[in-house]
Amino acid sequence: MSFESFNLHPQLAKDSVLVCSLDLCQVRMINDDNYPWFLLIPQQNNVTELHQLSVAQHQLLTKESRILSLAIENCFTPAKLNVASIGNMVAQLHVHHIARFTTDIAWPKPVWGFAKMRAYAPTECERRIKQMTLEIDKQRLM
Repeated sequence: MSFESFNLHPQLAKDSVLVCSLDLCQVRMINDDNYPWFLLIPQQNNVTELHQLSVAQHQLLTKESRILSLAIENCFTPAKLNVASIGNMVAQLHVHHIARFTTDIAWPKPVWGFAKMRAYAPTECERRIKQMTLEIDKQRLM
């Protein structure tokens, strides 16, 4: 697939950093040290809902969500993995994958609006991206 003309919503670009690109989606990490929080963003313009993807794209998104979910579980061993497509603030289709822990700042409540975002230190951000990229690559080969 060609994604040369893909336009990432400015808010998603502001709040996250690119981890890697898969066959359909960008994997991005929310720059919030409160939680391991990742997004899958199909590189398709003018798509706001899952059902607007083609059947093949929807299946690929499901496959990529599984890859990302396994990578998060292997890297962070969360108590729960929250996966959701909400899009109330940003309509562009994106699927949240948030590792939750009984010790996290918001547990057991939802993370949205609970605590102010706390940016990663640059070295920790780089370390997490590298860790996740390696694990995603490993999961893609399985």
